Amino acid sequence: MLLAVPLVAPAQSLNQVLDAQQRRIRLAQESQKRIDAVVKQTRSLEDQYKAVLKEIEGLNIYNTLLQRQVDNQKAQIEDLKASIDQVEVINRQIVPIMTKMIDGLERFIELDVPFLLDERRQRVADLRALLERQDVTVAEKFRKVTEAYQIENDFGRTIEAYKENLQIDDTTREVDMLRIGRIVLVYQTADGSKSGVWDQRSRSWQPLGSEYKNQIKFGLQIARKQVAPDLILLPVDAPEAG
Repeated sequence: MLLAVPLVAPAQSLNQVLDAQQRRIRLAQESQKRIDAVVKQTRSLEDQYKAVLKEIEGLNIYNTLLQRQVDNQKAQIEDLKASIDQVEVINRQIVPIMTKMIDGLERFIELDVPFLLDERRQRVADLRALLERQDVTVAEKFRKVTEAYQIENDFGRTIEAYKENLQIDDTTREVDMLRIGRIVLVYQTADGSKSGVWDQRSRSWQPLGSEYKNQIKFGLQIARKQVAPDLILLPVDAPEAG
């Protein structure tokens, strides 16, 4: 009995040491797990932080571009405002000019060789009505006025045949009219019995002899493109001395 007692005490101390070591190992392992979890969470937060920084950087670039666009739009708006102000000034100036142009066109038609008078007078009346409309832009009005001038200008370079009612010997008769530019305006009845030419000096119709009957008929055929263009002989007013 005296010899066994000393052997038990060292065995118990060793077990205690081993148990304590195991607890330290478990605590160390648990601590490492917690550290790993913290490190993982920290890395996740760091990645999120970097992603947010990149997103912020992208947003800053985008905002800078938007600001430039806004600045450019503001500049364009200012330019448009200035242009609108200028347009209003131009509109106030151009409307009286167009009115004078229409008045001049009307006077010209009344003093010109009297061909297609109803059509040309109606064009002037339409222009006057157009000027009073609020739903038509000034640019469109001006285009129509200049278009009317161009039509009148083209009359001087074309040949045309059309029918018209004319007062002949106190009787209204339908006749064939032949216009060659603004140089010649003649008529001929359907049966060819009567022909006449417009005299711009006296502003009246003058009768033509039978020698012009076939020439007028041939001219009407040329104007209607029934025959090829050719020379025709018709009376023309001599130019006035300058």
